[in-house]
Amino acid sequence: MISAIDLTHDAGQSGRAEPLHRRHDRAADQRLAELEAHAIFVIREVAAECERPVLLFSGGKDSVVMLHLARLAFEPGVIPFPVMHVDTGHNFPEVIEFRDALVAEFGVRLVVAGVQDAIDQGRVPDPGPTGSRNRLQTEPLLHEINRSSFDAAFGGARRDEDKARAKERVLSFRDAFGQWDPKNQRPELWRLYNARVRPGEHLRAFPLSDWTELDIWRYIAVNDVDLPAMYYSHRREVVERDGMLLATGPFTPPAAGELAFEETVRYRTVGDMTCTGAVRSPATDAWGVLAEIEQSRITERGATRADDRFSEAAMEDRKREGYF
Repeated sequence: MISAIDLTHDAGQSGRAEPLHRRHDRAADQRLAELEAHAIFVIREVAAECERPVLLFSGGKDSVVMLHLARLAFEPGVIPFPVMHVDTGHNFPEVIEFRDALVAEFGVRLVVAGVQDAIDQGRVPDPGPTGSRNRLQTEPLLHEINRSSFDAAFGGARRDEDKARAKERVLSFRDAFGQWDPKNQRPELWRLYNARVRPGEHLRAFPLSDWTELDIWRYIAVNDVDLPAMYYSHRREVVERDGMLLATGPFTPPAAGELAFEETVRYRTVGDMTCTGAVRSPATDAWGVLAEIEQSRITERGATRADDRFSEAAMEDRKREGYF
């Protein structure tokens, strides 16, 4: 379990500690500028080459940054493609509220692919009222891509998240069944991208591929990007389960023998309530989170996503099936 960490340098002779995140870092600023420019280039390139792109948007920090970059890419015009949320129906309510407010502010069309609809139509099995629906998102995603004839989907995946993510190209090609073959991808020498797809195929575009969690939070802090409040320190009733702090709620009631208690936490990633854990943290703003991330040695998915703990290849198995 991750707990609060010491966020300061050695106090030295002055007796006053200097927070890590307050350091002036010209190299980091230059890196952010380069990452931003490349991400905007990828977004524009895919929008120009593909007929019906869509941006996958969960309301989480990575997709929020990606939507922010998409707006920058087309200013002063509007974002020329819709955003799609694959809704498990077990999301944190504050994330759904934030999602709706942000897409309204940006003036983009929201497409919702619901796991509940897939269950009702018999396309996926019902895991029960408290079962995780996170692993059921693939079918609704592919169903909506096919139904709407999307030929490209922007995703917020980063290579530092998982070993399977590290294999991804910036443009990741999916066959007519939506499946990913890591051995059958196109070279991207000198950042030259080939976005051509055959009818029925599509590509996933990852503008944030080269970003790290630290880059994301530095960008959020520097640019004052709004996020759901749950990304920052707050009091929440939780239970401790399998080394994770899970919020109690209608989909995550305490199991037999578990004791619910209040804790000061924040979230490093956002997903299905049944498999997304919180971490103890006093960080109340992006700079405070950035200071914690600078000393973290475990990715946010490894620390707080139960669905990635099924096996070492859990993410790759799902990606081969068509997952994000």
